[in-house]
Amino acid sequence: MKAKEKMIRIIIVLAAGICLFPAIHGRFAFARSRPSAHETAPDFSLKTLAGKNVRLSDLKGRVVLVNFFASWCPPCRMEIPDFEKTYLSYKDRGFAVIGIALDDVSPSFIEKMKMTYPVAMANDNVISDYGNVSSIPVSFLVGKDGRIIKKIMGMYFENSMKSDVENALKGKN
Repeated sequence: MKAKEKMIRIIIVLAAGICLFPAIHGRFAFARSRPSAHETAPDFSLKTLAGKNVRLSDLKGRVVLVNFFASWCPPCRMEIPDFEKTYLSYKDRGFAVIGIALDDVSPSFIEKMKMTYPVAMANDNVISDYGNVSSIPVSFLVGKDGRIIKKIMGMYFENSMKSDVENALKGKN
């Protein structure tokens, strides 16, 4: 009986390991392949929900927050008002925000969340270029020179964001 129980336990542990390996491996691969601070931010050109093209390289000379999110993600929804406030406070000083949705976000969601900054749908290239984005929210603060100043995994809180944006606008990265 004990040998049978031991065999069942071994099978359960092996099955769990087989199931968890892709998730664990993917998480570490994601962390390794994601662009890091001081690297040039991967350029992209995406169509916004408003039908306009947004290209990161067109914003060179500005500080840009690139935010990957989904409408179903509670932390993503919680940080959007802070992005909007920061965007409105600093847009005339050379700050831009680009929201990149990983799901089929609707214009009604944009309206409900009062998002005035450009929001585009992610494609496979931008997801891959930014490290196979799978954990959200994730944001990249890009300096005037097009280099990544900071990557933020998880929520980007307003106080930290405003401080980072002010420093970036002053060239203190």
